[in-house]
Amino acid sequence: MSKEPRAGREEILECQVMWEPDSKKNTQMDRFRAVVGAAYGLALENYDDLYHWSVESYSDFWAEFWKFSGIVFSRTYDEVVDTSKGIADVPEWFKGSRLNYAENLLQHGENDGVALYVAREGREEIEKVSFEELRRQVALYAAAMRKMGVRRGDRVIGYLPNSVHAVEAMLAATSIGAIWSSTSPDFGVNGVLDRFSQIQPKLIFSVEAVVYNGKEHDHIDKLQQVVKGLADLKKVVVIPYVSSREKIDISKIPNSVFLEDFLATGQGAQAPQLEFEQLPFSHPLFIMFSSGTTGAPKCMVHSAGGTLIQHLKEHVLHGNMTSSDIILYYTTVGWMMWNWMVSALATGAAVVLYDGSPLVPTPSVLWDLVDRIGITILGTGAKWLSVLEEKDVKPVETHSLQTLHTILSTGSPLKAQSYDYVYRCIKSSVLLGSISGGTDIMSCFVGQNPSIPVYRGEIQARNLGMAVEVWNEEGKAVWGESGELVCTKPLPCQPTHFWNDENGSKYRKAYFSKFPGVWVHGDYCRINPKTRGIIMLGRSDGTLNPNGVRFGSSEIYNIVHPQRQESGNGREADHRWENRGAPQSLLEPRDPGFVPGRPRAAGLLSRASWHVPEPHTSVLSLLCIQEVT
Repeated sequence: MSKEPRAGREEILECQVMWEPDSKKNTQMDRFRAVVGAAYGLALENYDDLYHWSVESYSDFWAEFWKFSGIVFSRTYDEVVDTSKGIADVPEWFKGSRLNYAENLLQHGENDGVALYVAREGREEIEKVSFEELRRQVALYAAAMRKMGVRRGDRVIGYLPNSVHAVEAMLAATSIGAIWSSTSPDFGVNGVLDRFSQIQPKLIFSVEAVVYNGKEHDHIDKLQQVVKGLADLKKVVVIPYVSSREKIDISKIPNSVFLEDFLATGQGAQAPQLEFEQLPFSHPLFIMFSSGTTGAPKCMVHSAGGTLIQHLKEHVLHGNMTSSDIILYYTTVGWMMWNWMVSALATGAAVVLYDGSPLVPTPSVLWDLVDRIGITILGTGAKWLSVLEEKDVKPVETHSLQTLHTILSTGSPLKAQSYDYVYRCIKSSVLLGSISGGTDIMSCFVGQNPSIPVYRGEIQARNLGMAVEVWNEEGKAVWGESGELVCTKPLPCQPTHFWNDENGSKYRKAYFSKFPGVWVHGDYCRINPKTRGIIMLGRSDGTLNPNGVRFGSSEIYNIVHPQRQESGNGREADHRWENRGAPQSLLEPRDPGFVPGRPRAAGLLSRASWHVPEPHTSVLSLLCIQEVT
């Protein structure tokens, strides 16, 4: 296997093991490593060997995982990828193949096992939806969509809470070959129109109201304004979510119809059959959006096949997920973690949809769900863990958590102290997986791994097939030093293109302007040469460089406010899991005694003599509902 660059001079202060895999358990990662070794006559002794093979022979890696994952397809591929093309060329993957994303998620349709658990703030009951019921409902949605003229390539959007309706509408749209895009009700009118007006949707699904933090928030007025700004809309489907339809007035919304009436248009004498359009691997599946902090939000188009195979890799290999798992990721439909979570249905696992505050009626609401449902994988924002620690919440003393084997964290920096909190106050035997990537790839560059240890303050590993390196300002790979997170080889999950970017100039500028031909993700990080773990240091476009010494946002913020790592502004700043705020905002006073320019600020550099090992930066404060305008 290839050698890494020589370790740099930066000091690594600790390599404290927090969790180790059970040597008696054979994970799916282990089984895949054995399959590859046997197929290619390789002695792959550990994950590091497998990782290096996966990036050096990336075409073979993705071909092997295609087989291992059991992807449902109607036609196999002629070629995995043209390896003569680089990542900046955006090569076509699995050329000649035909498949359908929704079909893969609904392949367990004859199974009466639970596909979705649906929980909502303020409601005691938990709804269960079987795979069979889900498939039947998706067929109704799809039939109604076809009846109104939705075709392959049309855009269908959701302005929805994290609900069963969002999953059903998304699967129906993608079964037809339409392109799905969504955002959550906490987005304001301008924020929604900045995004959706660019993609000319034909159909929108929304609700009349939502409940959050113990309060009902009306949604009709915002929906009415959004509809006025979307000239190409043919139909507006309103879902009675909080109130009954008799109490909802949609008369002022043009072309609007209640969900029940919309679904009735697709029903005939017999229940409609669900048909899955067989599409190229590269067919558009989702349109996701950048923050729009430097202009109109960029519209990133993700392919059906690329999203599917990447999510399966992360769920099956990196998550060791099986059909016996139950996953809840606390998210909204406007964050890519929603798409990522729902893809878990392809493994036969059950998905928990929770809509509401994670702190109401008590800070233990998610732990209550873990015990009530038997959740095995819980994903959340790092800020939530920090808040629980501040509130002295100790689930280890109040909850069983017997089924829980993995906690995933992203969204804002996961402090090294949070590792201590999880293993001391939540569960000592859980795998705490810090993960980092972004909407740009709909997945992770680095993340959890069930076959290697968890070290305090570190992301476990670079993910399979992701040729991740850390480069200095001279464009040289460094090992043990801080630098830019880059990816040097093609990915099936990179956007196929940006919407309304005919010559590709926005795409090239977004990722390839700093180091031509190499994807620059915009994260500032370091790889620990001892553990090979990744230490995320902040956004590279949010670093300070006094006297040539670079500092990431998370390390400075951790020094200024060691007990409060997140800005907590409640706004979805960007889907790159980042904080794009100006660096000086990190130095704004948070207590009366802090005055800019006093010796306390001057002491920053001496206290930051090395890069504090704090993982990735903020994208979404998941703790309060505030409108994104």
